[in-house]
Amino acid sequence: MECREYGQLPDGRAVHEYTLGNGLGLKLTAITLGGIVTGLWVPDRQGQAGNVVLGFDNLDDYVHRNPSFGIIVGRYGNRIAGASFELDGQTHTLSCNDGPNCLHGGTEGFGHRLWTAAPVEPPDRLPGEAEALIFNLTSPHGEQGFPGELQVSVRYSLSATDNSWRIDYLATTDRATVVNLTHHDYFNLAGDGSVLRHRLTIPASRYSEVDAHLIPQRHASVAGTPFDFRAPSAIVTRIRKAHPQLLLAKGYDHNWLLDGDLDADGLRPAATLEDPHSGRRMDVLTSEPAIQFYSGNFLDASLAGPGGRIYRQGDGLCLETQHNPDSPHHEASDDWPSTVLRPGQVFRSTTIHRFS
Repeated sequence: MECREYGQLPDGRAVHEYTLGNGLGLKLTAITLGGIVTGLWVPDRQGQAGNVVLGFDNLDDYVHRNPSFGIIVGRYGNRIAGASFELDGQTHTLSCNDGPNCLHGGTEGFGHRLWTAAPVEPPDRLPGEAEALIFNLTSPHGEQGFPGELQVSVRYSLSATDNSWRIDYLATTDRATVVNLTHHDYFNLAGDGSVLRHRLTIPASRYSEVDAHLIPQRHASVAGTPFDFRAPSAIVTRIRKAHPQLLLAKGYDHNWLLDGDLDADGLRPAATLEDPHSGRRMDVLTSEPAIQFYSGNFLDASLAGPGGRIYRQGDGLCLETQHNPDSPHHEASDDWPSTVLRPGQVFRSTTIHRFS
């Protein structure tokens, strides 16, 4: 595994970049700032590797202008309404960074923190792993308003048998808190241009309707709506529909409740994304109960990536495996699984991106 200094933060701390490869054509680069995945190279149908995630080519952009490209999201992925929640009779006021809401853990969420990182040596790798890297972070009590000191470990690993990138999350706390960890990659399987002609499948019969602040209000059937991706569908054929929910979000920025039970490995299918032009396909499997599909609605040509590429609306999409947004404001149930973590409990979550 390669490691190099990527740059220095304004306070002088060094940021390092690691490169993982599996010998089958899959390569991942990630930096210790936010655990950000700066590149993910995947072969196309001709065997030519291309970078399938959006990002920058310099640290300054990641520090000052990053719209969450490639970050580890925490302490709470997605939105918490009103930037506050009550737990055990106590109200916690959070960082407010999305209108009236707390989004992705607040202004200085985990994607802005400097993590420590260490390669996993061969004796400690799991069966079938080519290479693995572990990021660690301590989030102090009260950070961004969240209670409890949270110890977080996130493991990136590449399979030695196929082109799969696996993320394993683990967290513990010293007092009751809420946790919803995920990853915020903007995927483009073509490597350039728009993703709107990609075909998307989401095995979910319900999605979460949102209000004007994109906070889920209720779960609704996808049947007969542009939110029905149970069969493979080109995104462009649905995103232009005059549906009230699409108008609110300026496209897709919604949560789907996944169908199906967990398999013997504790995973279920969450999404399949296919690019007809390159032939690349990505299957997403997860231990999480839901997934957020975000169609890059707020990319507005104000950001540029490697080679001066301008990022415009729809140039990348996110598929964030998660618990439901705003769960702390709902009583725990099958429809609203709890995100509360207490001392003595361990938060565990796994997501696999399998490329073919």
